[in-house]
Amino acid sequence: MTRKQRRLSLIAAAGLVLALAVGLVLVAFEDTIVFFVTPSEVQAQTIEPGTRVRLGGLVAKDSVVRGQGTAVSFSVTDTTATVSVVYNGILPDLFREGQGVVTEGRFDGEGVFVADTVLAKHDENYMPKEVADALKEQGVWKHNE
Repeated sequence: MTRKQRRLSLIAAAGLVLALAVGLVLVAFEDTIVFFVTPSEVQAQTIEPGTRVRLGGLVAKDSVVRGQGTAVSFSVTDTTATVSVVYNGILPDLFREGQGVVTEGRFDGEGVFVADTVLAKHDENYMPKEVADALKEQGVWKHNE
């Protein structure tokens, strides 16, 4: 085997190993590569209690209830389905009813989402693409395009 053939064989073998590694990573992340799930997707899927997910949508009107200390409960909706969320911590300054929100956490055994992180939209024009698409599909999109 010549030097050039050995080099090509080594490059081909490295390419195959790299392709195999990328394939294994994609298979491993298949379910968690989604930015977040909407309340409608939560109802359609069976998410096991304790599974870490991101839940995104709009904070439902008249759903924010402040508890003792930093405890807060609210509902996240995509105008079709609604999920109850409990959170113990300081909410972002831009958090309010009717605004886009993404929460990270786990579902408990009773279907309540226990969030450990709450992210609110960062300016007047921002809304997660998935939420905007869901609102457009339902005919309730109110943003000027």
